[in-house]
Amino acid sequence: MKITNSEYAPNPISDLVSDEVYEALASRGLINEKSVRDYTIRKKFKELRSNKVSTGDAIEQIREEYPYLQFDTIKKIVYQPNK
Repeated sequence: MKITNSEYAPNPISDLVSDEVYEALASRGLINEKSVRDYTIRKKFKELRSNKVSTGDAIEQIREEYPYLQFDTIKKIVYQPNK
């Protein structure tokens, strides 16, 4: 059975892997969703900061997208070194 993109969320790491590769990995359960989420959060934070948004405001904007995460959790994600 061919997996279509509509069965999975859009590729949040399209700057790293193609949609086809992402779909293949996701269909086999090989995507670590937490790592993808953290990567997306770091990317969004860098984008906001490059647009002169204050650190606190940037974290609050990200919290709106991820309301289940606390301020300090997002702060830890954006400041932890890439693994």
